[in-house]
Parts: sequence; structure tokens; C-alpha cells
Amino acid sequence: MSGVEVRREGAGAHERIVLDNGAVRLTAAPGLGGRLLSVRFGGREHLYRNPRLLDADLRPVEGVELGPVDGPMSVWNNVGGDKTWPAPQGWDGPGQWAGPPDPVLDSGAYTAETVTAPDGSAVLTLTSGDDPRSGLRLRRRITLEPGTAGFRLDLEAANTSGTARRWALWNVTQIDGSGAGPDAGGVFVGVGGPGPHTVPLVAGNGNPEVLGHAPGVLRVPAQDVVGKVGFPTATGWLAHVGAAGTLTQRFAVHGEAEYPDSGSRAEVWLEAPVERPLEHLGGLCPVDRVTEVEALGPLTDLAPGAATALTIAFGLGTGTGPVAGVTPDGFWGEVPHWAGPGTSPARLAGTFTALRAGSLVHRASGTELARALPGEPVRFDAPVPGAGADTPTDVDFAPEQR
Repeated sequence: MSGVEVRREGAGAHERIVLDNGAVRLTAAPGLGGRLLSVRFGGREHLYRNPRLLDADLRPVEGVELGPVDGPMSVWNNVGGDKTWPAPQGWDGPGQWAGPPDPVLDSGAYTAETVTAPDGSAVLTLTSGDDPRSGLRLRRRITLEPGTAGFRLDLEAANTSGTARRWALWNVTQIDGSGAGPDAGGVFVGVGGPGPHTVPLVAGNGNPEVLGHAPGVLRVPAQDVVGKVGFPTATGWLAHVGAAGTLTQRFAVHGEAEYPDSGSRAEVWLEAPVERPLEHLGGLCPVDRVTEVEALGPLTDLAPGAATALTIAFGLGTGTGPVAGVTPDGFWGEVPHWAGPGTSPARLAGTFTALRAGSLVHRASGTELARALPGEPVRFDAPVPGAGADTPTDVDFAPEQR
């Protein structure tokens, strides 16, 4: 199996670094806040790109100058992509991040270092400058392995100031929301516990509607609203389903820790075009449909020199069906269940998208149910000798040996 290809193009704010394993292609922009500008799987783009600022080749359009920007939200150059900010956001004091825009963490230049591992993996480390307002230096480490339909993002925020600070890591993934209807797709969020499972955070011209999808799963459908909702009981997985396919995120949550934004461990922000600027949001005037899928770490007291970290594992798939759960090996569209009551032998059914090539195996019996290819949904409906309605339905994924 060949290793991940690494390419560097351009310089300064125009520099692009590409990691490509033949199926997943990631493009980062160190000079534009260290963000990922593009995540493509099977040739399909999953991230939002502002077409008024960047062309189809991810270069600034003619007449556009990109670089550090400060001021009210109305002057923010939202180029799109996936980026990391500190939380909580706000403009009331030094304990809140007064952005975007932000001239260091959001739109400033990050240093970039690439390393190729013996197994063919490629690692890109993007490091911000020292931000005098937050006291932070951010680091984003992106790892892409051969033969996988996913990648890993390791985040770190270090206190480089001389005083104690209190921040949470906040990763923001912007996705093109055009072409999505309200009846299917959207953002699926795993939740647990007694609730309440949601909290309204921002009402630009309304509050996003949240629907129940399945036990322990909520869905935020596409809708004509500018606003944000938080999920205090999020269990550590998110999935966006749209025209390009499925993009999942999996991250650790800490049940006893304090989180920003009324305890939100995850958040979803929606944008839709509006006729006039939203003055109570700094003059923000959306012109595109954008969905933000956001994972947060806990609020952490940082002594000078201390750091906080958050790891997000991303998965990709070609399917456009609902998501019922995300695992380290992939994601379930339909959880395993016994099909056809009364049949003999019993039949186990489900739908799974694996991140690597391998087999789905019924744990209790050892029966192989299906073979899986990276990022391709596979539905199984297989007989399991000796099983009955009371037999556990647990299914394991056995990766193919390289």
C-alpha cells in the first residue's frame, strides 16, 4: 500500500498543503488561520468554501487580499473550512474570545511542519502565533493514514502569557448547507442521560429546530434560520449528512467537567441568507447556506505554560442515509437487529460504513456478516446459526491485515 502524498504549493497567505491517500484529500492553508480549506472523499467536497473569496482551486479570487483581519463581525473574511477557536465567545471581557474576526488565531499565519511516518502516514502540524488577547498559542496536528476513509485532528491550546487563563478548545467545521432539504440529512448528534439535551444559544433571526431521530440521537435538519443550539448531554459523536455524503466526528467528553455555553459539549450553528444585516450580531449578513458542526473541550484553568488538548477523529462515507451511532471503526446507519421474527435460523440485519477495509462479525457466534470497503456503506441481512431473538446483537469490526 502506497503512502500518503504530501504537496506544498504557493507561499504566505496563498500557501496550500495537500495530504492525499488516494481516497481522502485534505488541503490546509497555514497563512489563513491554519485551517483546513478542503476535505474531499472520492472527489466530493465536504467543507464550505466562500466563492466570493476563494476560487475552485482554493486561491483568492481576483481583487481579494486575504490576511489578518480585526474589527466587528461585519468585516470578517469567512473563507470557510475547518478551524479552531477558544471558547467561550463574547465581547464582555478578557475571559471571552472577541471573535471572529481575530488577527492571530482565526486569520493570522500559522507555521507548518510535515512529517511522513514509516507506515506511510503523513502528519501536518500547524501552529499559531502567540495571541496577546487570549494568551494562547494554538496547535492543530492533522494525521492521514493510507487506506483510510478518515483522519485525526489533535488540538492543543497553550497559555503563553504570564497570568492564569481559563479557556476551552472549540473546533468549528463549516459545511455547505445548500441543496439540503428538511426531510433528510442534516446534523445528527448523540446524546445521553436525562437531559435537557439542548439549550438555545444564539437567535439571529430564530432558533434552530431540533428533532428526535432515534433513542439517544437528535437531528438538526436544514432550515431557513440563522442561529445556534448547544447540546449539554452530547456523548461525543456528531455526523453531518448532505449531498456530498457523510462526515462524522468522534471526541471524548468529560461528564463531570464544566463546559462553556451553558454546558455545551457540542454545538450546531446554521446560516441562511438574510435581507439585511443582523445588527445584534455585529452586522453579520449571511448570503450563503452554511452549517457549522462544532466540538468543544471542557473549560480548563491554565497556569502560565500549561495546555489543554482535544482530539477529534473524522470519518467519511459516500452514503446519504441517517446516522445512528459512530464508533472508532466507522458509523452505523442502521444498528444491528434481528430481522424477520420467527425465521430459522435468525437473521441479523444492519448498515455500517467502515473507515478501513475489513469484515463485520457477530460477536456471540463468530459469524461473518459482510465485507466492508473504506467509506462505502454495507447492509447485511445474514442468517446466524444457533441464534435466537434473545441472542445479543453485538457486531465487531475486524480490519483487513495489511
